[in-house]
Amino acid sequence: MRGRESSTRPSDATAAATVKPRATLRRGMTLGDVGVFHRFARLYDRAMYAADPETLTAGLELAERPVERALDVGGGTGRASRALDVPRPVVVDAARGMLREARGHGLETVQGDAARLPVGDGSVDAVLVVDALHHMADADDVVAAAYRALRPGGALVVREFDPTTLRGRGLVAAEHLVGFDSRFLAADALADRVAAGGFRASVPDRGFGYTVAGVKPAATDTGDASDPSNQ
Repeated sequence: MRGRESSTRPSDATAAATVKPRATLRRGMTLGDVGVFHRFARLYDRAMYAADPETLTAGLELAERPVERALDVGGGTGRASRALDVPRPVVVDAARGMLREARGHGLETVQGDAARLPVGDGSVDAVLVVDALHHMADADDVVAAAYRALRPGGALVVREFDPTTLRGRGLVAAEHLVGFDSRFLAADALADRVAAGGFRASVPDRGFGYTVAGVKPAATDTGDASDPSNQ
């Protein structure tokens, strides 16, 4: 979710080795979207359903390494992090109000841009983007940032809504009606973008809500094929 201000606020010292001290928020959500989520952060969990641990776990199980460090990107109040049994999740969001709520749930947080993740290269085992990619300005930038942050064998798991379904068309209309500049992708279209970013992509779950997963190949898997700059 969200994008554009600058400040990182990890909740404990464990983040220091992974999270960079500052991040410039330029290409995430529009400034207006960030403001909406910041203002309504205290009501967000009351309005939203809980994240589904089964669908997210199915994506994470495709990882080819233990998932011990995960980024919940656009994670807001930490719905996905709270639903999963991951030892060290970090919620990354651009809306300070959302991060305040996530810290209230005991989660580690950092303010940052989904397209410029404030972590070192190859420093995490999983990147989650749950019900948030449609709010982000450029899906390809988000995929590229996840690829950079992941260790080989790590997984990108994106949970989104399909705009080609009846319910999806209704959601698109509703979000535009309230002023969001949302950009929804169908499952196969998103899987193609994830594959173009260098991942081995799959669609483990389809429907109105769907999951696209991508595994970052090990350097020895396909030679240079795992480098998206060579595709």
